[in-house]
Amino acid sequence: MTGPAAGPGHNLGPTLEPGASWRRHCWQRARAALLPKLPVEIMRLHVRRAAEIGLDYRTYAGVRATTGHDLVAFLFSTNALRLLRERDRLAAADAEKLAAARGIGRLVAAQPPLDPAAVRDALAGQGVDIDAAARAPGLADGWGGTRAAILGLLTEGRAPADRVLLIGETALERDWVGAARLAGFLPADRYFGRAVSAHG
Repeated sequence: MTGPAAGPGHNLGPTLEPGASWRRHCWQRARAALLPKLPVEIMRLHVRRAAEIGLDYRTYAGVRATTGHDLVAFLFSTNALRLLRERDRLAAADAEKLAAARGIGRLVAAQPPLDPAAVRDALAGQGVDIDAAARAPGLADGWGGTRAAILGLLTEGRAPADRVLLIGETALERDWVGAARLAGFLPADRYFGRAVSAHG
């Protein structure tokens, strides 16, 4: 049975109702029991799909187990792409990884002062096709504004929220997952296989 929907300002954290520890224990056991029971053919398909979209198998399997769905798109922040100024360009290795991904949409939320159309054009010039780009929500947008901005971008990219994995860089960006009910958050360094930065 599902409880009432979370209201504004709720961080979707764990419930404090009695029995929360037991429910968490049951959920973790059920999740752990799932993977060994998958048929070998399904495991092979999942391994192939993870490689096709550029994720490690463990991350991909975790998202599948949590959401019950395959991913249809990645949402990148320009921070995750290390595009901070108009003249910045995607690192060659990162551009190669994005261009090589198959069967997955690519969406971009452009942080100010970047112009979404200019970011899209610059990425296209590096061989990376973007399905949709829009302004990233900021602190002034609040919870409702953040949700509206992210869902607007997903609508443009024709991607259902629970099948979109956010690849981001900051704690503020991580909050987009709860606001728009995305499939999850993956740090950019982990997706791109970069050495972890000192601030991350």
